[in-house]
Amino acid sequence: MAIYGDQSATYRCKSCQNPVAFRSELLSKSYRAKTGPAFMFSHARNIILGPKQDRSLITGVYSVAGIFCSKCGEELGWKYIQAYEARERFKEGNFIIERAKITKEY
Repeated sequence: MAIYGDQSATYRCKSCQNPVAFRSELLSKSYRAKTGPAFMFSHARNIILGPKQDRSLITGVYSVAGIFCSKCGEELGWKYIQAYEARERFKEGNFIIERAKITKEY
């Protein structure tokens, strides 16, 4: 097995082990979601986007889409589509994945 720097660590769906993100795509561990701690990633794979909806979160109102595992359908978190406040626009296009829904594999 080849190791590609930071990409050697993979985050997987806890329910079915489907890979959803690489360590190198992890932007922050300082987010909160329904089940508690959540991580922000710049990219996610093997997911299905749900319908876009406006949601009021701790830091403001956003247009978001739920993200689901493409293999088992488990809800993993959400993707920020649009931030309505200028200071929150850095979140647009990024993914929040709940810590309780994923495992890390090296």
